[in-house]
Amino acid sequence: MTYALSVSSQLNKVRSSHYLSLPQGGLCQVTYVWIDVSGESLRCKTRTLESEPSSIEDIPEWNCVFFSINHPVTHSTMILVPVCIFRDPFTLDPNKLVLCEVLKINRKPADTNHRHACKKIMEKVKDSLPWFGMEQEYTLLGIDGRPYSWPSNSYPKPQGPYNCGVGADRAYGRDIAECHYKACIYAGIKICGTNAESMPSQVITKFHLFHSLWDAF
Repeated sequence: MTYALSVSSQLNKVRSSHYLSLPQGGLCQVTYVWIDVSGESLRCKTRTLESEPSSIEDIPEWNCVFFSINHPVTHSTMILVPVCIFRDPFTLDPNKLVLCEVLKINRKPADTNHRHACKKIMEKVKDSLPWFGMEQEYTLLGIDGRPYSWPSNSYPKPQGPYNCGVGADRAYGRDIAECHYKACIYAGIKICGTNAESMPSQVITKFHLFHSLWDAF
């Protein structure tokens, strides 16, 4: 997660907040989010629906273009299949974020669609009621690639005071972590806690225990 004084951060936020608060006249913005051809990075695009969707069944399939990593001019059309819907903490109600899995045009899973194989396995063992406890760790990075608030030509003090630490000299970028926490709760993600980790600028968020991965997302 990159956080620094970028060119975008210098845009007039007061002016943009005015436009973002304009009424939508009953329309709904739905942002589709998916994993791209790298298998790691996220992509998204937004479409307008005539009304707020009440369930995932109300979200239509869409398409996207996958560009080859090794050959950027080579591309193929893929299908975005909505699988989970959340409230949008960025543009607020009634807008939605929709997580999608990606299928090829013949409706076979894309090479980076590992959810497809995982779902098959989960269906086979669902009677065993497996339990999952998930955590998400992330490190805040500056544009220079160094962890946020680390000294530019040296390193912070050794580990010890940072895990679950409090104070500006121990919990770096805490306001970002707190905003992330609140945004997850608003969206409807089943997050149960967060704390600073052992390395300065490192944060961990914890999710509830689940009988199934699909209960989580």
